[in-house]
Amino acid sequence: MTEKPEESLEARLKQLGEKIESKRPSEPDGAEARAAESRKGYAAAMKLSSEFIAGIVVGAFLGYLLDHFAGTGPWGMIIFLLLGFCAGVLNVLRSAGMVATLDSVKRSSGNDKTDGDDA
Repeated sequence: MTEKPEESLEARLKQLGEKIESKRPSEPDGAEARAAESRKGYAAAMKLSSEFIAGIVVGAFLGYLLDHFAGTGPWGMIIFLLLGFCAGVLNVLRSAGMVATLDSVKRSSGNDKTDGDDA
């Protein structure tokens, strides 16, 4: 009843493979789901931050143009920079769903007529 060395080696290899499989996590999709959720969070953060920065940049640019062509000194830049900041905050709040959009307010009040429906 002697086993050949190859048979005992194959049996040990099979037993080792079974032990490794039993030690592996039973649900590898959980890590993938967490990674996908993390990517969604990063995408939302990039969207919100870009909307905020875009509002500020556009406000500053418009203020600079007003100051350049009207010669109003720094006042146009200051005022439009503040307006851009406010617009950026409002855009972020709208994107996050914290502030109702104009369309949803019209729908909830029942005034969802378009301009062509006046007749």
